[in-house]
Parts: sequence; C-alpha cells; structure tokens
Amino acid sequence: MTSASTGDRRLPAPADDGSGALRRVVPPARRFLARRKGVLARLGLWSLVESAQAFLVGFAVAHAVDEGFLAGDTRRGLLWLAVSLVAVLSGAPVVRGVFAQLAGLTEPLRDGLVRRAVDRSMTLAALGGPGGTDRAAVSRLTNQVEIARDSFAGLVLTLRSFVFTAAGALIGLLSLHPALLVVVLPPLAVGLTLFLATLRPMAAAQRRALAADEALGDHVTRSRAALRDLTAGGTGPETERRGAELVAEAAATARVLARWAAVRTTALGVAGNLPVLALLVAVPWLRGRGVTAGALLGAFTYLVQSLLPALHTLMTALGAAGARLLVVLDRILGPAPVREATSASPARAPAPGGPQAPGARPAPAVELRSVTLSYGVRAEPVLDSLDLCVARGEHLAVVGPSGIGKSTLTRLVAGTLAPSGGEVRVAGQAVTGRAAAELAALRTLVPQEAYVFTGTVGDNLAYLRPDADRADLDAAVRELGLRPLVERLGGLGGPVRPAELTHAERQLVALARAYLSPAPLLLLDEATCHLDPAAEAHAEEALARRPGTLVVVAHRLSSAVRADRVLVLDGVAAVCGTHEEVLDRSPLYRDLTGHWHGEPSRRP
Repeated sequence: MTSASTGDRRLPAPADDGSGALRRVVPPARRFLARRKGVLARLGLWSLVESAQAFLVGFAVAHAVDEGFLAGDTRRGLLWLAVSLVAVLSGAPVVRGVFAQLAGLTEPLRDGLVRRAVDRSMTLAALGGPGGTDRAAVSRLTNQVEIARDSFAGLVLTLRSFVFTAAGALIGLLSLHPALLVVVLPPLAVGLTLFLATLRPMAAAQRRALAADEALGDHVTRSRAALRDLTAGGTGPETERRGAELVAEAAATARVLARWAAVRTTALGVAGNLPVLALLVAVPWLRGRGVTAGALLGAFTYLVQSLLPALHTLMTALGAAGARLLVVLDRILGPAPVREATSASPARAPAPGGPQAPGARPAPAVELRSVTLSYGVRAEPVLDSLDLCVARGEHLAVVGPSGIGKSTLTRLVAGTLAPSGGEVRVAGQAVTGRAAAELAALRTLVPQEAYVFTGTVGDNLAYLRPDADRADLDAAVRELGLRPLVERLGGLGGPVRPAELTHAERQLVALARAYLSPAPLLLLDEATCHLDPAAEAHAEEALARRPGTLVVVAHRLSSAVRADRVLVLDGVAAVCGTHEEVLDRSPLYRDLTGHWHGEPSRRP
C-alpha cells in the first residue's frame, strides 16, 4: 500500500460567489417583469411625482431665502415655504399610490413562488424511494416565500425611490448652481462605488459563513446521536478535534464577514456624511463663485431631506434584503434535486454504475485514498495510509485478527466514522460529512448485532425499501432461505417480537432487509457470525447475486474463498488479491487458513 499525506479536511469552498445564482435567477425575473409592463408604467408615473416632490422641496427653500427673506419680501418667502410644505405633504398620496401598484408585483410573485414550491415538492414525492418526501417544502411555502415577497417589495421601493429621488435632488442642485454638483458628487460617487465593490465579496463571505455554521451544526447533531458509539469505540478525541476544527472554521468565516461589514459601514459613512462635510468646507469657495445663501440652504435641504436618506436606505436594502432575496429565489427557482428512481425489485435493478457518458469510466464502488485512522492523538493508527479500490459488482472479503481494524474499515466506508487523513469515496462520492439520507442511498451496513423491531415481518423486511410489493418480499424470503421462519411467525403480516427470535433469526431478517435495499453497496460486518456454515453460504451467495457490490468482513474462511478478492489486514501492511494470490503473498493469511482448517500453516 502506498503512503500519502493527510488529506485537507477543511470545509469546501462554496460552489460560487453569487454569480451562478444570479445567472439562474435573472432570466425568470426578466420574464416576470416583462409580463407586468402596465404595473411598472403606473409605478413609474407615481415615482415621477415623487421626483418632482423631491425637486420642489429644496428649490422652494432656496427661493424662499433668496427672493423672500433676504430680499426683505417676507410674503414671498412664506409663499415659497408654503410650496415646500405642499411638496412634503404630497408625499402621503404618493406613497399610497406607490403601494397600490406595488401589490401588482409582489402578490403575483408570491403566487408564482408558491406554485413552484408545490411543483417541486410533488415532483420529489412522485419520484418516491427512501427520503422521497421533500422536508423543506413547508419552509419554502411559508418562511422562504414570505422572505422573498417582503425582500422584493423592499427592493422595489428603495431602488425606485433612490433613482427618482436622486434624479429630482440632482436636477435641483444643478438648477441652483452647477458648482454645487462639483462639491457634492465626488464624495457621493466614492461612497457608492465603495459600497457596490463590497456586494460580491460580502455575498461570498455570507455563503461561506452559512456553510461553516451548517457543517458545525451537522457535526454536533451527529456526535450527540452517536455518543455511545464514540465512547465505546474510543473516537471521542478525534470527534472533539474535528469539532474544534469546525469551530475554528466558523470563527474564521465570521471574522471575514465582519471585516467586509466594516468596509460596508465605511462606505455608508463616506456616502452619507462626506457630502455634507464637503459642502460645509466648500462654502467660501462656493460663495466666491456666486452661490447664494439660499442656494446653499437649498443644497443642504436636498442632501439632508432627500438624497442621503434615499442613498442610506438603498445601501441597507441591497446589503440585506438583496442578499436574502437572491438566496431564497435561487433555492425556490433552482432545479429540484433529482432522485434516482429505485427499481421495483432487486432482480430488476439497474446494473451497477448505470448509464455512462460515452468514453467515461465508471467510478469505483469503493475507493480509499491514503486513509489513516487513529483512536486518539498519540495512539498508533489502526489504518495507516490505506489505498483500496473495489470495482462495481465486485465481491470483496476482509479478513484479519480480532481488533485489527476490519469493523473500523466498514464504518469508514459507510460514512459513520471520519478518517484522520485521506479520503473515502463510494460510487465516486465522498462519504465523510454526508447526511444520513444521502449515505442510505449509497450503501447499506449490516452489523454483527442485527436490528429487528416490533412490528410485522413485512415491515421489518421493507424497512429500507418502503415501496417493496408482495413479490419483492417473497423474493427476498425465498433467496435468503427465510421461509420456515416467516411461516412460523404467521406470514408476512405476522408479528415480530425481537426478544423471541434467536440471534441467527435476527441476522437472517436483517440480511433479507439488506437484499431488498436499493443501495448499490452492501457492507456486512460479521453479519453472518450467528449462522451455521450452510446458512451463511446460502445467504452470502444470494447477496452476491444481487446487483451491486458486496463487502464482507469474513467470519469463516469459506467467506473469503467465495469472494472475488480478499483484503488481509495485519496491522503492518495490507494485502489484496484473489484467494490464491493472497495465500502466496500474506503469511498472516496462510496462518489464518491453517487455523480455520485445523492444519499447520503453509510456508512460502
């Protein structure tokens, strides 16, 4: 076996930084808006009124000062202030008109998202199989749809308000004096540019922080559920170390997110405060170029009353509601997960590997790349830089003395134990860190102590295959030689009381259940140890005929002889080959052969 350095086990980077989600969301968003041109036109008209309102407020204040109070005409000054007051009060009907048109956008969006979420859930339910229910459907129909509607409404309001309010305010500044734009525009543009530059990296940081948080939560959940196994197997220190790595990863992503949040706050400060400060500092320069006191007061009114509040609202909405809307729309509008359809019977299951692209090589059923595992920081590794490749449809037997790591190997392949280093793949997919439902679709593990629950015989057999029909159950009973037990219990509908079954009978039920499993890989961890040799041979031969790959931790030499290849673990090196090849290459296997046969070991 070749050695290799410990694999990088940091969290994988997100699939994209937001550009992929944008590409998926933008086309349907364009189609949605194109079908509502009338609503958009009416919303634009109300927004033009808002733009005129923003223009009049500062314009009237400037003329009230210059043409009224400073000119000694109090009446004219009051009239201009009255115009400004009317412009402010007109905001109420403008807002009412805007919200009336906004409903024509948000409610159809909500209805469309609900239909999409229902279609997605029904598609998964129709596909069936284990885990066929879409557990996230309730979240999409309630929380996520409402988030999308509220975020969309907020974005429409703020974007529309900023564009038209900014247009009215800038036109007003230009009408008062062009020099005012020279002072106000540069800091405004700098702050806005700095803010826009933070959107993409901050979205990527938010995705990484979310991935790190989910990984940590998943690790905590799995560790809590497996406390007994962790204590019994001595893997507590390794689990603790992995948890510390995930905590550090989450903290690192939170620090990155905080740094980008600080940059965004700086951008808000530059855009929100620097224009006012620049205007104050430039008063002497502006006065020297003929800017009147009223124009200066009008400019401050434009900034404080219209332009800067609209800009602050825009930045806040894009930074929060925009990111939420993009993520939620991508979750709902994105393609539904495709679930492989399970066959109606193991005998009719598709050949291992399924259809492949022309010229593509199918991924191995099991692949270990430089896998190392130690139960403790200073403990000797149970498996050390182990490389292994099991082809699809192959029957592999694992042998070795007690405590050498055979069960550890099956747990690594099953994904219930994480390696200290290296990588474990099943059907081309890494198993470490996968959810239980995903692992169940890849493999079935039958341990030495078989699990049988109180219920009917049929319920026990169909536990991993809820859609199995009567013909499937009868086939499993026949193939595994379970007919006498089933008849004694009263048929497939007869009750099963685990305490009344022998260890061998429990194992037979568990093996028949594994036979029905749609998973392409079966792992038997001494799952036939309570069967007599004839029953063991019958069961293993039936499972070997089942389409898929079979890995057996051998309890007797006959299991190794029946296999296509044998993997021998001896604590120093691992030898893999056919029965005859391993006899020639492994002294330990020759010793075990002699022990099983009651003969002296054969020497090389």
